Amino acid sequence: MAAGTAAGRPRRALFGRRRGRHLFEQAIGWSLFFCAAVTVLTTVGIVMILIVEGLQFFGDVSPWEFLAGTKWTPLFTNQSFGVLPLIGGTLLVAAGAALIAVPIGSVTAIYLSEFASPRVRAVLKPILEILAGIPTVVYGYFALTAVTPFLGATFFEPKIFNAASAMIVVGIMTIPMVSSLSDDALHAVPSDLREAAYGVGATKFEVVTRVVYPASLSGVIASYILAASRAVGETMAVTIAAGATPSLTLNPLESIQTMTAYIVQVSLGDTPHGTIEFRTIFAVALTLFAMTLAMNVAAARVTARFREVYD
Repeated sequence: MAAGTAAGRPRRALFGRRRGRHLFEQAIGWSLFFCAAVTVLTTVGIVMILIVEGLQFFGDVSPWEFLAGTKWTPLFTNQSFGVLPLIGGTLLVAAGAALIAVPIGSVTAIYLSEFASPRVRAVLKPILEILAGIPTVVYGYFALTAVTPFLGATFFEPKIFNAASAMIVVGIMTIPMVSSLSDDALHAVPSDLREAAYGVGATKFEVVTRVVYPASLSGVIASYILAASRAVGETMAVTIAAGATPSLTLNPLESIQTMTAYIVQVSLGDTPHGTIEFRTIFAVALTLFAMTLAMNVAAARVTARFREVYD
């Protein structure tokens, strides 16, 4: 009897350890599920608030007047709720930033991936990533105190607050995103493709432009679209650099106002809560959310359309 009891103790101990390990793994699984659920619920909550408050705004303002109007003066006595000046200012800054970030970021990515030595790549890439870590408010004051005076001394005389300065600093801000994502896409192309191209007599330039770059096109285009989405959603830099004049113009030397800059202006606390002026925040934010969502969906579809799968 004593021998049987002694033999049963190790089995019970082993069973207890297995049960404890199973409970521990279950706790980890539930913790991970909770973290994922918090992320999803937060996103759903934000979207629901935008929709509910936005619908209350559109109960007082026609969606056609909001989307097609060319005058935005919701805080004035003679109110107009045409959001096109804000959309135009946002797209103007994003387009100008893309003209800077896409070519510079692409060339930088090609150099880091195809031409730079491993030692140079290990030094340059972290330095480039520092640009992404600089606070956006610093970029805004850099545009106001350095870029605008430079434009005034070199080109036509811009206004103190102008779209060109915002374009330049937002373009500089998004260069790391373009270069880093494009570099990863170029670096993921198998070396066998490069060696096969060299084997048929291709030059280094031909390998890069006709083999490597087309093979990584999905990741490269996705980096462009994500960088443009980042530029559309930029807040502090454009708020400081571009000004607060909602005008529908293509002149980058004029003062404009972006959608995010308007949200900052109204969120300062001077507008009474619950008024139609206050609800314009949610209407503009809902429009901005729809724009960035469409750009991210486009990036996902482009990535899936041009993705190359290598075995």
